[in-house]
Amino acid sequence: MAERFKCNTPKVKLESKYVIRGNVVMQSGGLDGRIPVFVFPQSLTFYVDDSNTHRQILTLYNPYDFHISYNVLCNNPVCYDVESSSGVLYAKCSVGIIVKRSNLSLNEARERDCLRIVIYEEGTKHIIGKKDIFATLQAGSPSPESGSDIGKFESVRGRVRSGSGDPQESQSSNRLEQQPFIPTHAHPGPSLLLVSGAVVCLAGLLMPTLGEDEPTMVPPYLHLSSNIKIVLAYTLGLLTYAILKPI
Repeated sequence: MAERFKCNTPKVKLESKYVIRGNVVMQSGGLDGRIPVFVFPQSLTFYVDDSNTHRQILTLYNPYDFHISYNVLCNNPVCYDVESSSGVLYAKCSVGIIVKRSNLSLNEARERDCLRIVIYEEGTKHIIGKKDIFATLQAGSPSPESGSDIGKFESVRGRVRSGSGDPQESQSSNRLEQQPFIPTHAHPGPSLLLVSGAVVCLAGLLMPTLGEDEPTMVPPYLHLSSNIKIVLAYTLGLLTYAILKPI
C-alpha cells in the first residue's frame, strides 16, 4: 500500500554554494535543488468493468549517471496497492512499478487521485525531485473506438508476487527487475545479397576457361571466356571489400 502524503510541502531555503553540471545541480554535500523525474505514463485510468485496467504499470527511468532512491506516495492510499513502492534505481536503468486499484467503489472514489513519485539522493532522505501521476476511476469499460485511453495504461498479465516483508529481499528483487533503457548499438552482419553475389562470382571463376583442351566433367555451356572471368574477379573484389569493411 502506498504511503499517504500531504499536498502542501514546506519550502527549503538553500544557502550553500553550488555549481551546475549539465541539468544537475551539484554541491559539496551532494545533490541540491530539483531534477526532472521521468515516468511513463503520465496518468492512469481505471475502469470498473474492465479487469485488465485494474493493474497498471508505471515505468520510472533514471537517465542520470548516479543511483537514486525512490518512494511512491498517494493521497488516497486505501484504494491502491503498489508493488515495488520504494527502492534504489541504478544509473541508466528503469523499473516497473505495478499499481493495483483495490477499491472499485464509485461512491468512495474521488474525482481524481494523485500518486506522487519522490526521488532522493541515494543513502539520504534529501528530496531531489518529484512527479505527480493522476489516477481516475470510471464506470463501464473503455470504448474500442477511443484511441486516447489506449496509451494511458498497460495490462499486467500473470500473477503478482506477494511480498515477504523482508526489506532487504524486496530491495534485492527490485534491483533484479531493473533494465537498462539505453539501446546497445548492435553491429549487423554482412548483407545476404552481398554474400550470395560473392559466392556466384567465386563459382564462376572456378568454371573452366573457354577454349581449353583439358578434359572436364563440366558441360561446355558453362565454360566462360577470359573476359567474363576478369569481370567476375573484379566484382568479387568489390563484394569482398563491402563484406569485410569495418562497420
